[in-house]
Amino acid sequence: MQQNSKTKIHKKTLEDLEFPTVLSQVSAFCVTEPGTRKVAGIAPYRNTNDIAPELNRVKEFVASFDGDNRIPNHGFEPIFKELQLFEIENSTLEISGFRRILSVSETTRILLKFFKKFEEFYIYLNAFSERVAYTGMISEAINKVVDKYGEVKNDASPELDAIRRRLNLVKGQINASFSRALQRYVKAEYLDDIKETIVDNRRVLAVTAMHRRKIKGAVLGTSKTGSIVYIEPQETLEYANELSTLVYEEQEEVKRILKVLTEQIRPYASLLADYQDYLSTMDVLYAKAKYAISIDGVLPLLTSEKRLSLVNAYHPLLLTANKKRNEKTFPQSIALEPESRIIVISGPNAGGKSITLKTVGLLQAMIQSGMLIPVDPQSELCFFERILTDIGDNQSIENHLSTYSYRLKKMNQFLRKCDNETLFLIDEFGTGSDPELGGALAETFLEVFYEREAFGIITTHYTNLKLLANELPHAINANMQFDSKSLQPLYKLHLGEAGSSFTFEVAQKNGIPYSLINRSKKKIERGKVRFDKTIANLQKERSALRKTSASLKSEEEKARGESKQLEEINAKVQEKLERYQELYDANQKMISLGKKFDSLSESYFNNKRKKQLTDELMKLVMIENSKRKKLAPKVKKVVKAKEKKVQQEVEKKVEVIRERKKKEKAEAKKAPPPKPKVILKVGDRVRMIDGRAIGTIDSIEKKKAIVNYGMFTADVSMDELEKV
Repeated sequence: MQQNSKTKIHKKTLEDLEFPTVLSQVSAFCVTEPGTRKVAGIAPYRNTNDIAPELNRVKEFVASFDGDNRIPNHGFEPIFKELQLFEIENSTLEISGFRRILSVSETTRILLKFFKKFEEFYIYLNAFSERVAYTGMISEAINKVVDKYGEVKNDASPELDAIRRRLNLVKGQINASFSRALQRYVKAEYLDDIKETIVDNRRVLAVTAMHRRKIKGAVLGTSKTGSIVYIEPQETLEYANELSTLVYEEQEEVKRILKVLTEQIRPYASLLADYQDYLSTMDVLYAKAKYAISIDGVLPLLTSEKRLSLVNAYHPLLLTANKKRNEKTFPQSIALEPESRIIVISGPNAGGKSITLKTVGLLQAMIQSGMLIPVDPQSELCFFERILTDIGDNQSIENHLSTYSYRLKKMNQFLRKCDNETLFLIDEFGTGSDPELGGALAETFLEVFYEREAFGIITTHYTNLKLLANELPHAINANMQFDSKSLQPLYKLHLGEAGSSFTFEVAQKNGIPYSLINRSKKKIERGKVRFDKTIANLQKERSALRKTSASLKSEEEKARGESKQLEEINAKVQEKLERYQELYDANQKMISLGKKFDSLSESYFNNKRKKQLTDELMKLVMIENSKRKKLAPKVKKVVKAKEKKVQQEVEKKVEVIRERKKKEKAEAKKAPPPKPKVILKVGDRVRMIDGRAIGTIDSIEKKKAIVNYGMFTADVSMDELEKV
């Protein structure tokens, strides 16, 4: 990923918007030094086609943190030194350098393979990764020579293998000969208590000074007191000399192997540089994603039309600072469209005008630099070729310019560059000179910006600029809301009307005598005071209307909820009434039939005439059947369907009752503890455990008892009886 260095957004503009501070916070999430460097060089893209893919790559990285297929580790050690050595002829890399190169190559291979495997999830990251031309030759060549512990392998060359075999043999001979000499001189009691030690990486005998001449060998040193002499025995000297020769030969062979390996990999130097650049880009994307999570950044809707709509937008630096202090951050919603492409924000100081201005500029710079921003996902942003700013302390000490002179130079730059692809942001527009003259000049500048169809936001206290914004069809006034009673800022932007500066109100609140305030009012034009007072009154009325509207809306929602609830209750009551009426009618019918049937029964009881009874019954049945209407087939189906539905509902309810009964029985069985068993005898009054009838035991045979219940006797098992 090559960040575009030829962006039309000037470095001073980015500094005004505090973009470098954002980059500093992003770089804190980097895990590699090249990635940190790369973040410091991020600037807005010049080509709009590069922005969306970069934003989607960051979005995919963010999604990977919570997904099952988390992106593998991209960390690596830089290989800048190794790449420089490749440019020097006949240079040789060290083993540590090859290990770093291997790490870069293998990490690249793992990432490319991962993105290819999960390309349906990481569409943009895979498309970006496919640009890298990977070869396995580098890793293969290094793995043939260097093992996982960072040592040159024995089989790196036949010569090295032979040398190391001989080295191991000689080391074994040295140990064996030294052990023999040690045993011999221990028996002779020539050695000190420590017996042996290591001097210059060689095993030596610790000989007492008085016996030094009795042992043949090379003296390699003495103790501090001189009581011990360190001697390498003669038996090991010849092998030790051969060992030194073999160690030298091994080192030379290793150097030769590394030189060959260097020449083998040197042609791939540019490819290795691409690998490192790819991994450092992954580190930048990782840092952007982590930063996005920390500020709740999202990808808004990107539009090709000239329209900017920020919904619940936060200033990322203010949001981060307030999170650390556990303070609330107030979001802003603002829109720039062709119909309202210039916004003039007015109102008292410390109300959040400058922060709103900076929020718009900084978020625009961030999105054009491929960074997710803290807004509502339904926000819309477009691409601006230029962002022009005039924010903050504009006094130039270096060029000996006053604030106003500096601002005029800025306005001259604006006039040269401003067009329909420009977003301009000006704080305290027109200040720094005589209010009347400076205001007139600022009004002219604003008219030029308007004629060139530029998009922009300005903050001002000048009345003439508020009036101009009201007169221009595609410009709009806005104000930062204040509580008119407490004069505390509400940090909410309201579009559509200018804001009062509350100059005299603030002065009065801060203890300035009313007589002085009244004298000041007389010193200025009456019309200006009336205009400012009118704006203040409008704001007060607007605030009251907003509260009333909110209250009415709340009451309306409450009434709707209650109305809906009443309708539901009414429907249920109506349904129950209908059911009760049907049940009542059915019962009345059954009572009537019952009375008729009772009358026939009584008549038959008295006269015993079967024929008359049969005739009367048939007559009754015919009368009842004549009342029944024959239903049409369709109606019959509907009735049957209803009956079936009712039956199903009844069955469900019955099933629920059965389940409940089962649970109750199970609980009843579990609940009562077993009663203590009483030994029954003849004459005891007893009853069945599950019964109610009480009887007396007449006799007991084995485990059965004859129980006399008065009217009858029963043969009952003793286990089924309990004493009353």
